[in-house]
Order: sequence, then structure tokens, then C-alpha cells
Amino acid sequence: MKLLRTVRAIRTSLGVFIRDVGHGLLEVSHNTLALVGLAVVAALVFAGGRADLRHQVEQAAFDWLQSRHEARAESDGNMLVSLSEPDAVARATAADPKGLTRQQAAIANWLSRRYRVAPEPVSRLVQEAWHVGQRAGLDPTLILAIVAIESSFNPFAQSAVGAQGLMQVMTRVHDDKYQAFGGIHAAFDPVTNLRVGVQVLKECIARAGGLEAGLRYYVGAANFADDGGYAGKVLAEQSNLQRVASGKGVPVNAPITPAVTATREPASPAAPVEPKADQPEQVALLD
Repeated sequence: MKLLRTVRAIRTSLGVFIRDVGHGLLEVSHNTLALVGLAVVAALVFAGGRADLRHQVEQAAFDWLQSRHEARAESDGNMLVSLSEPDAVARATAADPKGLTRQQAAIANWLSRRYRVAPEPVSRLVQEAWHVGQRAGLDPTLILAIVAIESSFNPFAQSAVGAQGLMQVMTRVHDDKYQAFGGIHAAFDPVTNLRVGVQVLKECIARAGGLEAGLRYYVGAANFADDGGYAGKVLAEQSNLQRVASGKGVPVNAPITPAVTATREPASPAAPVEPKADQPEQVALLD
């Protein structure tokens, strides 16, 4: 009996001890959480009055979340998610063909099929040719005809003598004209190349005193008796574009027959005329 009473007393003492310890831990935890909460509130109040600190905290949180998102995307094997750039579309040279006028749409559709390029970028270039042509006092079909003959609408084209881009402008000769667009690498931006090319073309025409002679200057054949049929090809393609704009049917595989020399063989619609190696394109402007 005495042993049983002793065991009961020990159990009672242990129970009291455990309850006291539990209550103590609960009290300590409660007080600690209260202190943490007060500290957080104080930090928020302090940070709320400091815009710079608030910005730093927000940036740090955003960077952490972004890094977690990229790490998760890479672990899932989805590289495109980690490389996503929603604003990349702003760099695209494209326009909805539905936003063009009837004439512009007809020309864009014909050029797209003739030179096997997408209608959206061609539509953007047609719009630009109309816009720049109006400001420069040049027929937009002339501008587009030069693009067709020079590069076949390849914005990355380069000739053997260094003419670059849609309108095959001699970048090293006209590097000053690209400064307004950020530098010579803008030669490979289709819209910029077209704008600079139109400026060069206008200067060539003004210097030569006429369109055909200006085209000879543009291709770098001002000091030669023969421009290789270049002016004739440009004017022939312009004639095709004008007929398309007026609603007439022009086959997309129609040969470019130079109007100025009837005996010349028809040229391929996708073959630009290269300037003479010893007379670089447009260099006559610097004479």
C-alpha cells in the first residue's frame, strides 16, 4: 500500500511539473510572437515613411520571385518561359494587311507572293513607302521597286561591295545618315534602311537632274556608259506596281523587262543588279 501511494504521488508531481512547463512555454511563445509582431509593425511603419527603403524591399522581393520562377521553369525544361519577353513584339517590322488602303493592300499582296515574303512585314514596308514617299516627294511605287530590285525584300542582304539592307545603301559611305537612328547597325532595321535609302535616292535624283540619271547615280554607274539595265529594271517593276495599284492583273511571275533597252534579256524578278566593283554604289555623291 505504501508503495502504491508513493507511485501515485510521483505521478501527481510529474503531472503538475509537465503542466507548469507547458504553461510556461505557451506564455513564452505568446510573448515572443507578440514581440515579433510589434517589431514587424514598427518596421512597416518606419519603411512606410521611407520610399527608398520600400522600393528596395519591393525590388528584392520581385527579384526573388523572378529567380524562383525562372528556376522552376528551367527545372521543368520550359526554356521559353524563362526567356519570355512580352515587349519583343514592339521590335517586329509588321503590320496587319487589313489596315492598309485598297491600293496598298493590292501591292502588299502582290509583292508578298512575287518575292515569297510574309504579308505582314511587306505591309509595314508598303505603309512606310507611302509615308516617306509623301514627305520626300517620291512615288511610293518607285521606292518599293528599288527595294525589289536591290534586295528582293531581304533586310539582311549585302552586296560584294558592301551595300547593305533593303535598299542596299552603302553603309560606310552614308554612315552619317545612320547616326540619327543610333548608328550603322540600324542599316539592318528595315524601316531605317528604307528611310535612309529614300534620302540617298532623293539626293541622287537632285544631283543628276532627273529620275533615270538619278537611278544611275544610286547604283553607282554615274561615270559609266552602261548601268547594266538597272534603271530600266526599276522603272519596269514600278510600272508593274502601278498597274497592280490601279486594279489591273499582273502575274506574279511577270519578267522585269527594262523599258529603256528593248534588246536586253529579261532579268529575274529576284535578282538585284550589283554595282561595279571599281565604282561602289552611291559613291558619286561624295565627288
